[in-house]
Amino acid sequence: MELSIDLLKLILPELLITHFDLASHKTEDGTLHLYFEEKKDTPKEEKHRILIAHGFHKEIVVQDFPLRGRSVFLHIRRRRWLDKATGQAVQRDWDLVAQGTRMTVEFAAFSKVLGRY
Repeated sequence: MELSIDLLKLILPELLITHFDLASHKTEDGTLHLYFEEKKDTPKEEKHRILIAHGFHKEIVVQDFPLRGRSVFLHIRRRRWLDKATGQAVQRDWDLVAQGTRMTVEFAAFSKVLGRY
């Protein structure tokens, strides 16, 4: 089954769709798993440096809103770069996970309103 990016734009956080590519997806035991990798574009705030893509951080797994009774987990791989001049590692500062949870910020806020968080 092919997932449409247009459909994902309607149900996932805009930040995720804008800055990450859907690498793959699978449904396992009634749970939808979506795998994202940060795009290779260098951080705009680091344009003054010459950066070289230097792999990914360890994958994080974030629970998102359930869809049609199915649990949804977002598997997110954040990219890192290396400053060519200094050898310093550089990364974006994403706030994808609500403090103290393993859920997206939007889902944590929604759960709090329902009294489930």
